[in-house]
Amino acid sequence: MSRSTSDSSEPQFYNRLTVLRSERGLSRKQLAEAVGVHYQTIGYLERGEYSPSLVLSLRIAEVFGLPIEAIFSLTPFRPLSEQLYGNTKESS
Repeated sequence: MSRSTSDSSEPQFYNRLTVLRSERGLSRKQLAEAVGVHYQTIGYLERGEYSPSLVLSLRIAEVFGLPIEAIFSLTPFRPLSEQLYGNTKESS
């Protein structure tokens, strides 16, 4: 796991961990136990303070039954309502 910094050479890292945990009714501790890390690591990941290793990313994807790119991204995720329904602020 690498620490995220303000260094411009390190890209911003986005994730949907909080949303996915909530949908599944998982606590940080439960997710951490499922992927083999300390529960604080999940908090760091959710807040964008750390970027996960490839192995940890794969473990998390396996727990949620989703491809890595549905959970992690180098670009901000569009809101789910926009993805599902095509709603944007301009069309409201």
